[in-house]
Amino acid sequence: MAYSGERAASFAYQGHAGSVKDPVQKAEIAQIEQDEWEHRAHVLSIMQQHGVEVSRWLELRFWVTGKVVSMGCYLIGWFMPYYFAGRLESGNVCEYFVMMRYFHELDIDEHDEILYEMGMKEKEHEEYFLDSITDNRKLALFEKVFGWGKDNSYNDIDSETANIGESSSYCDDYKTRNSKLTKNT
Repeated sequence: MAYSGERAASFAYQGHAGSVKDPVQKAEIAQIEQDEWEHRAHVLSIMQQHGVEVSRWLELRFWVTGKVVSMGCYLIGWFMPYYFAGRLESGNVCEYFVMMRYFHELDIDEHDEILYEMGMKEKEHEEYFLDSITDNRKLALFEKVFGWGKDNSYNDIDSETANIGESSSYCDDYKTRNSKLTKNT
C-alpha cells in the first residue's frame, strides 16, 4: 500500500501545484511531489529485496485516486487541498515507523535509516501544510469535523526532538489513534 499510495500522492501534488498561483508555493509543492516519487522508489527497492510483489489492483486503485484528487484541486479552492494534504501526510508518518517495527519483529534493521528518513520527511510535509493554513478561519471547523489540525495529529512525532534511536517507540498507538480520528470523518 505504501508503494501505490506514494504514487497517488505524487499525482495529487501535481494537481495541487498546478492549481496554486504563487510561484513559491508551486515550487514547494512540486518538491513534496518529488519527495513522494523518491519514497516510492525506496519502497520498491525494499519490496524487491524481500520478494514482495507490486499489487496491480492497488496500483490501479491509487492511480485513479491520485488522478481524481489531482483534478479536484482545480475545483475545490485553495484551503481544502492544503488541509487534506496535511491530514494525509499526518497518517503517512506512522506507516514508515510501523513498517520499521514489523522489520524488527523479523530481526531486520537494515532499513531503519531510510524508513526513519521517509517518516520524518512525511512529518515535514504535514507541518508544511499545517503551517500554510494555521491562521485560516476554516481550520477550526475542519479540525472538528475531520479530526486533524492544530490540536490533533495522526502521529505522535515531535520533529524537534525525534531521533532514530527512539524511533521504535514512535506511533505505538497508531491503530488506536487512527481509529479514533477516523470516527470523526
